[in-house]
Amino acid sequence: MFMLSHLCVGSAIGFRLDSLLKLTETRARNNKMTLMHYLCKVLDDKLPEVLDFSKDLANLEPAAKIQLKFLAEEMQTINKGLEKIVQELSTSENDGPISEKFRKKLKDFLCSAEAEVRSLASLYSWVGRNVDALILYFGEDPSRCLFEQVVTTLLNFTQMFNKAHEENCKQLELEMKKTAESEKKKCESERILPKAIRTGNVK
Repeated sequence: MFMLSHLCVGSAIGFRLDSLLKLTETRARNNKMTLMHYLCKVLDDKLPEVLDFSKDLANLEPAAKIQLKFLAEEMQTINKGLEKIVQELSTSENDGPISEKFRKKLKDFLCSAEAEVRSLASLYSWVGRNVDALILYFGEDPSRCLFEQVVTTLLNFTQMFNKAHEENCKQLELEMKKTAESEKKKCESERILPKAIRTGNVK
C-alpha cells in the first residue's frame, strides 16, 4: 500500500509514509536546499494556510509515548485478575456460612469490576479499530506497520517541516536585508556621483 495510490499517474503509485523523512536527504545541485525546504517554499507560495498544520497534530508527542504492546499486556493482566476473583468466589462457596459475609462483599465487588472491565475492553477494542483505520489512512498495512512507527514518523516529519520552514524564513529575511543594503548603497552612490561631478572631484 502507498499513500496517494488512488491518484496513480503512469508508473507512479504514491509513496510510503517513512519516505517523508527522506525529504531532508534529497538536495538540490547547489546543495543549499533540500526537498523539504522546497516543499515548504511551494506551500508558502501556493497554500500558506496549511503551513501551520502541525497545530492540528498537537497530540502527536504524547501519542508517540503510547506503547500498544504494553496496553495489550495490561488488558491481559486485568482479565486474568478478574478470572482469579471468579475462581475465588467459586471456591468460597464450599466454605459454608463462615464465608457468607466475604462472599457477599466479593460478589458486590465482582459485579462492579466486571462492568468496569467490560467498559475497558470496549474502549480497548475501539482504540484498536481506530489505530488500524489511522494506519490504513496513510496507505500502510496494519499487520506490518506498527502504530508507534506511524506516530513517530509523523512527529518527526512535523518537526523537520517546521524547522525547514523556519530556515526558509530566516534565509528570506537575510536575502531581503542584503537587497535593502544593496539598494541603500546604490542610492548613496547615485547621490554622491552628481555632487562629485558638480564640484569637479570626479576621479
